[in-house]
Amino acid sequence: MKGITDEPQYSVSLLDGGTALCDVINNHIEELTLSEKNAFFVADLGAIMRQHVRWRTHMPQIRPYYAVRCNSSPAVIEVLAALGSGFTCSNKSELELVQSHGITSEDIIYSGVCKQVSHIKYTAKNGIDLLVCDNEAELRKISRCHPNAKLLLQVSTEACNPDDEMGMTFGCSLKDCRHLLESAKELGVEVVGVRSHISSTCEDDQVYVHAISDARCIFDMGEEIGFSMSILDIGGGFSGSETQLEMINCAVMSMVDLYFPSSTGVSIIAEPGSFFVSAAFTLAVNIISKAVVARDCQDQKQNDLSPNEEPEFQYYMNEGVYGSFSSKLSETVIAAPCVHKNTSLDSPVFSSSLWGPSGDDLDQVVDHCLLPELNIGDWLLFAHAGAFTLGQPLFPSTDSTPPPVYYVISSRDWLEMQDTGITSETTMKNFSWIPYFLSSCQTEAALCVPA
Repeated sequence: MKGITDEPQYSVSLLDGGTALCDVINNHIEELTLSEKNAFFVADLGAIMRQHVRWRTHMPQIRPYYAVRCNSSPAVIEVLAALGSGFTCSNKSELELVQSHGITSEDIIYSGVCKQVSHIKYTAKNGIDLLVCDNEAELRKISRCHPNAKLLLQVSTEACNPDDEMGMTFGCSLKDCRHLLESAKELGVEVVGVRSHISSTCEDDQVYVHAISDARCIFDMGEEIGFSMSILDIGGGFSGSETQLEMINCAVMSMVDLYFPSSTGVSIIAEPGSFFVSAAFTLAVNIISKAVVARDCQDQKQNDLSPNEEPEFQYYMNEGVYGSFSSKLSETVIAAPCVHKNTSLDSPVFSSSLWGPSGDDLDQVVDHCLLPELNIGDWLLFAHAGAFTLGQPLFPSTDSTPPPVYYVISSRDWLEMQDTGITSETTMKNFSWIPYFLSSCQTEAALCVPA
């Protein structure tokens, strides 16, 4: 089986019913075992489609605007565009990327909080009018560089957990909104809606209740000042779990029906990121070194071993926090991986830590997990690796490049996209590069051209 490249950036392989995602991973690992054992991603585009179906099921009244900074893979952009998503971009490079895939300016939000003047001018030149703003300095820049802009006023929301460092608030406070609205009116810049931000760790539905009620107050202020308020953006913060999605739907839609009924004509949008891509990507990394770093008997010298001691292993991988695990630097917890080798259920496991290749004290990916003893050359698989993992390496060495991505979609998912009516003529054009093939061997995997 092979992929057929119609686009120079990547190709996608269509898997038949006898080929599973694990077969694709096994195939690439087998190939790399015979050459350089480089890390790589395998991306199941069908998983993105299934998340889109879940979104349409639970949040049918809310249009998603995908947060591009979460994962800017070209295939992700094309799939979500084909499924009808809008896009939220935080900088000029993301704006250029999205526009290069034919996304219309009306389907793009420039969400950067601290915007460069050149970036604002780029949006003005390219007809990208929907911008986010949360302070007077940004407002004045926008009025000079993009007087035709339509602003979403970003408003801070309550942190879900005061002890959660990642639960910091963004945007202006409710009491500062009137001043910003009045300043926008004086400067001749149009304000069309409100944008909220809620952390993905939030489990308190009252936070959503407060965000929607605050938005109603700001809408009333804006309309009183003379603006035509028409967009409610509930922001990001979608982890991807079924429970959270149901909770948000219940809390948000009950408040929307109360404060923003359909008769008002207000468009409700949201900015999911990891919700769409996290589960779609699997990262395979290789063990390049190992060390015994501690013993159960702490009072003995490091080199004095006895038969009753249990070692603690430190493993070094060919990807670390300066590469695909850069989200660890922002306190994101990296889940323990699976071991890609056959081990019996009664095999002993040992306390282990996982590190990147730099040798830096900050390059610790997983501080503690239980694993069977591994050898140099063994592989580890990190599931749910689609969010904030595919950017350019931080502090790259001369030979460091991002791991390649191999895209697949099952024939069942591809047919379902057509049978359920998700696809359209535009969708078919966007997916015209998907090759069709039949697999006669379950252990053989589809070979794709990496991005």
